[in-house]
Amino acid sequence: MNRLQATSRCECQATLTAVLDDKRHVLHGRATRLGATENAPAHSIGAERESFDLAWLCPFCGRNTLRSFYAGALRAAPAVDELAASPASPALEAKAP
Repeated sequence: MNRLQATSRCECQATLTAVLDDKRHVLHGRATRLGATENAPAHSIGAERESFDLAWLCPFCGRNTLRSFYAGALRAAPAVDELAASPASPALEAKAP
């Protein structure tokens, strides 16, 4: 299954992200602000159209945020398995004395 990712900003400057399936229905949403990440309920509106809307409930400020997207501009999202399998950054590894 192809996964797509849409990202926008809330008025409180939280980064809102939604991962969509190939029919542009939301699989999960999240919000990140000042290093904290929370689940952000999200849903798609008019997903069958080329221009459709995504709505999030921002967990940081409580706003309902509605944004319009063009389907051709969405980028592919990495699979969850790929994220878990990626090696840790060398800068984050502890060095032995």
